[in-house]
Amino acid sequence: MCSHYEAPLRQLLQSGFPSAAIPGAWDKPDMWPGYVGPFIRRPAEIDSGDEAVPPLEVLAGNFGLIPAWSKDDGMAKRTYNARSETAAEKPAFRDAWRHAQHCIIPAEAIYEPDWRSGKAMPTRIARSDGELMGIAGLYERRPVGDGGWAYSFTMLTLNADVHPIFKELHRPDPTKPADLQDKRMVAILPRRLYDAWLDAPADRSMDFMRQFPADRLFAKSADKT
Repeated sequence: MCSHYEAPLRQLLQSGFPSAAIPGAWDKPDMWPGYVGPFIRRPAEIDSGDEAVPPLEVLAGNFGLIPAWSKDDGMAKRTYNARSETAAEKPAFRDAWRHAQHCIIPAEAIYEPDWRSGKAMPTRIARSDGELMGIAGLYERRPVGDGGWAYSFTMLTLNADVHPIFKELHRPDPTKPADLQDKRMVAILPRRLYDAWLDAPADRSMDFMRQFPADRLFAKSADKT
């Protein structure tokens, strides 16, 4: 599953999401679990009737979802991906799933290991048309300080056993049970479904867990050795 991706810098993010307000700041474009990066959601005031409220907002949050009840910031290194099939049941994700706290995680590219040579070869995967990826995710917030909020997010994943690109990635983990040995991919949304995903109720979330077409992706080795 995806633990490494490229977050777009502000100018590129604004061009990809021109209607979004971008008040937040993030660490760096090279993202790993626990780093701070951008995610996109509906503003909390979207239904207020105030015409000044933008349709989308970009917030900065931890890559790795930290539920409101947790005091463990290190948890982000274990919750950066959520299996869509079980997110409604897992303690870390179930509140965000049940409350349809949907977000979009923008990425220029994601990185996955290709083990076909016998060793992990970093592989960069991006959209072949050069557009940003919009990855379906869940977000959470926790109160901090004097009325502030700390945000975090996770990427949703789905089975990729038959996907032409992702079926070749990752190595089976003998420490995991057989039902967790499937190949996985993040849920990359077509642009036409961005609004629908952000507005979908919890009971429609699985409708968006679809494989992104392989012919609309470009994968190449990122090995620097």
